Amino acid sequence: MSSEIETSLDISGSRRIQGFLDSARNDSRENSPQCLFSRLDAYHYGVAHSAAMNMAIDEALLESAAGPSVRFYRWQSPALSFGYFGNFSDVAIYDGERDLVRRWTGGGIVLHGDDLTYSIVIPSSNAAFAEPSLAIYERIHRALADTLNGIGERAVVVALAHCADQPPHRVPTNNCFANPVRADVMVDDRKVAGAAQRRTRRGLLQQGSIQSITLENDLAQRFARGLSADCRERQLEKKILERARELAHQKYGTDSWLRKR
Repeated sequence: MSSEIETSLDISGSRRIQGFLDSARNDSRENSPQCLFSRLDAYHYGVAHSAAMNMAIDEALLESAAGPSVRFYRWQSPALSFGYFGNFSDVAIYDGERDLVRRWTGGGIVLHGDDLTYSIVIPSSNAAFAEPSLAIYERIHRALADTLNGIGERAVVVALAHCADQPPHRVPTNNCFANPVRADVMVDDRKVAGAAQRRTRRGLLQQGSIQSITLENDLAQRFARGLSADCRERQLEKKILERARELAHQKYGTDSWLRKR
């Protein structure tokens, strides 16, 4: 498989994955969840960037990752990101109103500006990379749900039983937050967190958004600590930013990338 192909999150019928997810649920019931990472580098906000630059920084972090990291970031202006396999025609009406960008990860349309946006990078050398993609997705969202519950929200992680292929209430839209999928996070029957992944030979990138709730000032710090008890504050290195500017100029900021489908 090419390192440029995104792997599917359809895990039906896999005993290994189901066992891992059942283990995660048992941990939650016992109120002693095991952190996904033994150590985690955390990048908190910093300078707000354009949509293209934000996508480029995430890819640059994946290229050079020696250990797992989480990055929380802001947007220079209201933005819209859409999945790698999406069609530009679905977002063209927002051109001129929002800073548009095609993500390297999959998924649907996400509006940015008032959300808490994050990316998690797991290098292939890290033990967590060996777990199935959906298992990683669910464990990250369980850590987020625990964090939200810790600040008074009533968050739950969507179970398989609630995600039939075409339930009667499903809304026909490409808006990522209109329809929850398995392992998304919901509060009071509304989706508040979703994400998309890209898995390559170098590692795994998960890009996620948290929205439609009151975003506490320390939510990012709490979430990071839910992923690892050993969080190390970091700032983006010069070489990462230089590589990201190159990717933004040659890839994410180009019409050929934006309109490729």
